[in-house]
Amino acid sequence: MGTEVTARVKHVPMSPSKVRRVIDQVRGLDVDEALDILHFLPHAAAQPVAKLIRSAIANAEENFGIPRDDLYVSRIVADGGPGVMPGKGWRRRFGGRGRWRPIRKRSSHIAVALEERAVDYE
Repeated sequence: MGTEVTARVKHVPMSPSKVRRVIDQVRGLDVDEALDILHFLPHAAAQPVAKLIRSAIANAEENFGIPRDDLYVSRIVADGGPGVMPGKGWRRRFGGRGRWRPIRKRSSHIAVALEERAVDYE
């Protein structure tokens, strides 16, 4: 196991379930391969995830001197962030029998950990 480099982004205005379907596709891949896949995904969540991975790559190169070719996505998670709180001005959608239901504006916190691939010197 090599050095672990992390990066995180908070308050992404997207639900965690929409982000998770993107991050599941890049978990365990080399960083260049992950960025190539994210570039061609049609989901809106691919853009902030790619930006986060590029930030983690920059952290690894600048702070630890690890070359980009040795890095892979070892761990990536999307957790729920705060939503719009109920109160005045809360968005609503009309429901059955004259009632209304809230429109839930969700957000996400995304964290990524990159690790250095173990090089076999045989």
